[in-house]
Amino acid sequence: TVVQPLAPGLPKAPPVALANGLPSLGQLEKMGPDELDELFGLKPQFDMPPGTRRALNQVGVLSESEGGFPAGSLAAQPAALVTATLEGIKHPLVSRWGHILLRRALASRLDAPLDMDPVEFIAMRARLLNRLGEGQAARALVQDVDSANFNPALAGAALDAYLSTGDLLGICPVAQLKATLLKAPEWEMAKSVCRAYGGDGREAERQLDRALYYGVAPRIDVLLAQRYAGAAGDRRREVTIEWQGVTELNPWRFSLARTLGVELPANLRKGAAQYDFADVAIPAVSLTDRAAAADGAGARGVLSAQAMVDLYSQLWADPSIDDRDKGRAGTLRNAYVASAAADRVGAMRTLWGTNGADYGAQVLTAYAAALLPVSDAFIGDAPRIVGSMLAAGLDRNALRWGQLVPQGSAAWGLLALAQPNRATTVSSGSVSRFIDQDQSIGQRKSRFLVAGLAGLGRLDANTAAGFADDLKFDMARASVWSRKIDRAGQLDNPTLVALLAALGMQGTGWDKMTPRHLFHIVRSLEQVGLDGEARMIAAEAVARG
Repeated sequence: TVVQPLAPGLPKAPPVALANGLPSLGQLEKMGPDELDELFGLKPQFDMPPGTRRALNQVGVLSESEGGFPAGSLAAQPAALVTATLEGIKHPLVSRWGHILLRRALASRLDAPLDMDPVEFIAMRARLLNRLGEGQAARALVQDVDSANFNPALAGAALDAYLSTGDLLGICPVAQLKATLLKAPEWEMAKSVCRAYGGDGREAERQLDRALYYGVAPRIDVLLAQRYAGAAGDRRREVTIEWQGVTELNPWRFSLARTLGVELPANLRKGAAQYDFADVAIPAVSLTDRAAAADGAGARGVLSAQAMVDLYSQLWADPSIDDRDKGRAGTLRNAYVASAAADRVGAMRTLWGTNGADYGAQVLTAYAAALLPVSDAFIGDAPRIVGSMLAAGLDRNALRWGQLVPQGSAAWGLLALAQPNRATTVSSGSVSRFIDQDQSIGQRKSRFLVAGLAGLGRLDANTAAGFADDLKFDMARASVWSRKIDRAGQLDNPTLVALLAALGMQGTGWDKMTPRHLFHIVRSLEQVGLDGEARMIAAEAVARG
């Protein structure tokens, strides 16, 4: 049989398109089985029996009885306000306690505003948790939604959450049920990986080979996917990971490399500090690397003091780890169990460093500080001892030092803010002595002290205004943000106050925070019954100012 070629210059025939807007035959040939099943309605719409499907109201991890926020607290709020607030929080918060408060609000079982799509509301919360380095909380949040209810925004947030926790396979129920939900290269590769772990390694291998051949994603991304998929069954295939020419790290590369135990080039980790928090959450990461990232995660609020101690305890107890890598863990052990209190304080000083700039170390030693006897011998360390306890919320333990520390001292200032249920105002003479002794840059600690005491109602208005004038800041000046958070406090809406407080606490350090913002945040938190958070944020501001 002879096939007559087309005459030169004749146009090629256009792709044959099927009726009713279906893809062309060429497009159909490129589709995988999952996409074809979804296109032609061969895949079930739900993957759960009717009796087990979950509603889209009150989605979250924490109920109000478990410490979460009231479910209906945002239901009557304008969708535009909630959207602007959630999307406006783009950067880490300066405050550890502000971070913890925001995480709690986002993880609460909440109803969406009445005129907002509930799935979009959940997606915004998950995206923000991811930006905060809270991949575990984001993963728990998206897992509270049935796969059939996912939209593209929620699928993207979920994929980011699973990657940040080293749990790529967590996206498989959604990727298999709604294969066409996203068009991102990572989504296409994730579907292939899921197919491999679903038992169809041959088809997964074929799809990833095509992705590599057609350049669906950068070569390194596909190679990592091939290595990951190849671990699913007996069809082991040697895949060499080559980092030559790779100039940046992305969530896909970081997650798969860490999960597979592939060493990341040092140059890619430089300037990518956001991945340090993910290191803490991925079980496949070595204990030494997880411990190295723990102080930063603790200072941010991602890890609790107890979780940090547990991590270092595992490091100390692991016989496979060289003693040279256990130095910090050994020092921490001495801070807790050394027989002499002076030796415990000495170990804490070593962990804190000479200038105490490592706030994560103060979180790490919080419970050790709580075990110390109150003694004049340690009065010089009192500000850091008290600050360490308050970093973990141990206010009642810290108050034992109130009988010893001098009025107007740095430790006194922390306790004046942290003390619960104070019925009287603070002595203006003690505040003056604090200001006179303050050597912080721009007397930032004094500014925060006055703003915090005023917000808690522990300085009368005239006295606070006088100190503010002396320190050259204006608590009375209003802005759109201050009016919003003040109004939310007056209406007793703790969820909205928490979100607006976070909006006002963004920054790389406390030098980016103003005493005016602190005043409005503390006062509004106090008004809605979040006095514990108000006190801890105010004390943290002075400790870190």
